[in-house]
Amino acid sequence: MNRYSTIAFLAALLPCVASAQTVPTDPEIRKLLATRVDTQHWATGIVVDLITPQGTHTIAYGTTAKGGTQNVDADTVYDIGSITKVFTALVLADMARHGEVALDDPVTKYLPKDIVLPIDGARQITLADLATHTAGLPLRPDNLAPKDPDNKYAEYSEADLFQYLAHAKPANPIGATYEYSNSGFGLLGVALAHRAGTDLDTLIKRRILEPLGMDDTIRTATPTLRSRMAQGYSYDFGSADLTPAEHWDYGNGIAGAGGYRSTAADIAKFLQAILGYRKSPLAPAFAAMTKTRRPGGMTPATAIALAWNILDQDGREIVWKNGSVGGFRAFIGYDAAARIGLIALANAQTATGMDDIGLHILDPKLPVDLNIPHPHTEVAIEPKVLDNYVGTYEYSDTDSMTISREGNRLFAQEPGQDRYELFAEGPRDFFLKLIDAQVTFETGQNGKAIAAVWHQGGQDQRGIRINP
Repeated sequence: MNRYSTIAFLAALLPCVASAQTVPTDPEIRKLLATRVDTQHWATGIVVDLITPQGTHTIAYGTTAKGGTQNVDADTVYDIGSITKVFTALVLADMARHGEVALDDPVTKYLPKDIVLPIDGARQITLADLATHTAGLPLRPDNLAPKDPDNKYAEYSEADLFQYLAHAKPANPIGATYEYSNSGFGLLGVALAHRAGTDLDTLIKRRILEPLGMDDTIRTATPTLRSRMAQGYSYDFGSADLTPAEHWDYGNGIAGAGGYRSTAADIAKFLQAILGYRKSPLAPAFAAMTKTRRPGGMTPATAIALAWNILDQDGREIVWKNGSVGGFRAFIGYDAAARIGLIALANAQTATGMDDIGLHILDPKLPVDLNIPHPHTEVAIEPKVLDNYVGTYEYSDTDSMTISREGNRLFAQEPGQDRYELFAEGPRDFFLKLIDAQVTFETGQNGKAIAAVWHQGGQDQRGIRINP
């Protein structure tokens, strides 16, 4: 289990009472935004553009920067992170519609002849495998070596990607198991660009942005757009406050996974086209994106389509995607049957982001995270004490966590996930700064840990130490 995404989203959620058949009112939505900004401090400014049969309008709350006076609005520029994947997958669907590629084509068909890709017996990775996160590729390639750890994708090139793929092995059977993969979408973008004989950004511009009039959606912001950009922040659960964050950039080896910046007004045009309120040559491609489905998807989801998560909620189908990038969170979602959609943008990278509010607007039976984090006080612990906690802890047959020490710092890591630092607030009690979670070590008479209890969202999970 990925504690960062699953428990943070589900266990910390508190229910909101409302009808599943109505969209919350503007005052109700604004109250949720105000709580997120003023009480939870999970952003300084949030913008929601809501599309309904009655029209499109904006609900915004807060400012572009901490202590600032410039209010956010539909034209404020935010990083949208992995919503870029929806653009990449839409290019795939549009190229398939025009017969330029086929979803079941092996990726190698569109790469240089000398490029080696992982295989699973006779099964090769296809374009559809990449677009549904079922290619067996990990979240990130293992040869990332950024000069700036706060901008880890900036210099990752196509050559770096090919070097990684030459030795990569599928972690799961190709086409069978969902595993969210920036690596896979990076490869998808590279393959589509090779097929078209151009770069991915040119493909996205010609096939999506220009036809829809999305003039404020771009990878590298112009001076004019930079002047309208919100300051991004990271949320520190130790201090329960925001700290400025650097923007992330994406090299051409992984550009298909993220990197675009946009506004609520521009993404609203995208949603209007999906919902049929704006005429577009992309209508068949939009429809095709949700026809290809496989088991999996982000929490909560019942299936994964081409980049989109599909949630079957009491017979209603909600299609959604989020973005999480240095300093920002984004959410896009829609209910095609009700012809309702929204984009929600926030200028802080938090675990919950805007997913809960976005899903709640689409179906008010879905809960909103109303947890109010409290600050923690960090204390120093001697390395010899930290050594008592080093080891692997088993929470279930498929869920474990490994604790390691570097100097006077303690780290936790789940299989296939990034490691995260644990900060001491007592001899056996630790907290995380990236998410609202804590760890308590249970010790024996010799002081060595026998279990690690993970606390998050009002729930406790106890893991038994299995080694060393």
